[in-house]
Amino acid sequence: MQDILQQNMQSDDSVSEGLRELVDDYLTQKQASLMQMRRGSLSREQFMQDAWEHLRRRKYVEESLAEQILEAFEQYIFGYSRLSALIDDRAISDIRVVSHDNIRVKRDGQRMDAGVCFDSEKEYRQFIDYVAAKNQVNISNLNAIQRFTDTDSHPDFILRFTLSMPIVNTYSEPYLCIRKVPRFFPQVRELVSRQMMSEDVARLLVQRFRQGSTLISGGNSSGKTTLLNALKETLPDNMAVLVTQQADELTTQMHPDMMFLHSLPGTTESKVSYDLKHISIAGLTMDVDCFIIGEIKGEEALYLLNAACTGQLCAATIHSSSAEKAADKLVDYAMYESRYARDELMRMMDCFQTIVFMEHFKVRQILACKGWDENTKRLIYESLI
Repeated sequence: MQDILQQNMQSDDSVSEGLRELVDDYLTQKQASLMQMRRGSLSREQFMQDAWEHLRRRKYVEESLAEQILEAFEQYIFGYSRLSALIDDRAISDIRVVSHDNIRVKRDGQRMDAGVCFDSEKEYRQFIDYVAAKNQVNISNLNAIQRFTDTDSHPDFILRFTLSMPIVNTYSEPYLCIRKVPRFFPQVRELVSRQMMSEDVARLLVQRFRQGSTLISGGNSSGKTTLLNALKETLPDNMAVLVTQQADELTTQMHPDMMFLHSLPGTTESKVSYDLKHISIAGLTMDVDCFIIGEIKGEEALYLLNAACTGQLCAATIHSSSAEKAADKLVDYAMYESRYARDELMRMMDCFQTIVFMEHFKVRQILACKGWDENTKRLIYESLI
């Protein structure tokens, strides 16, 4: 029995070493094949056949061991190595790799140890190099902080990555954060069944979303994007909708007239750059009935506010600690670009007729804006829930 266990351990070590060598070959010698596969000019079957031939040419390997290495390589390339099972797990929304031996996840809203890790710093760094190559991202010292989205690898999730390299980290390993955005997001009816809100609240939100501009606020992972994704699907088919966003989190499952634009950050290698401000300005020149910004983070706030003030139906999400503070936060962002005084911008905020506050994946507040009080210089709100 001891001999069998020892043989299995040696076999596992051989597969791991063979996998590391094969991945290293594709990162250093055969990046062109990776890029061809990524662009679709090389099929999965052709790519794996090429890998098999390369593995057999590299050095003699027993056929049974070569098959194991190739199987592990296929999972590595078409998944995300040791993180693949975490990405597949529907209960996990976020993955944080703090170091090669410290991986954390958020499962059903609770943070905990992932139960998996990389064998070494070397294996983890090789994995980071592969993630960058797979997503065509440069991680040189001049591009040490990168944000990017993988919309192709997983059938159920869009993967949003934030990666920072050791040159800007206090410790010697990269940090990798992955947000999993469900590709088939829940509709309003399902959100009711998940107890995000009652049926009465759902009917109220759908009605108000169609009639006036809406701002959805809350903290990180509070359900803002999930609610906005569901509400926009309730818009009538005869409305033209434009969605601008930093990452591809908002998508559509059924609406026939919905366009999506995402920002494109510049790098040292490319001066081409389109931020939310630029694509929002472009979007406002299009013939649309509803203008949506996935998440307000900067100067684009002014263009959303101007659009809403002209009677354009608008919607967006924003980080804030309460519904009342959401308007203040949007005005703060608008002032980055505006020559208006703060009071003037606050007065303009009465065009957002509905402000929603989310917390722990539940609708906690809905405020209806009733106008601007010239005496107190404050917006007048009515609490609906």
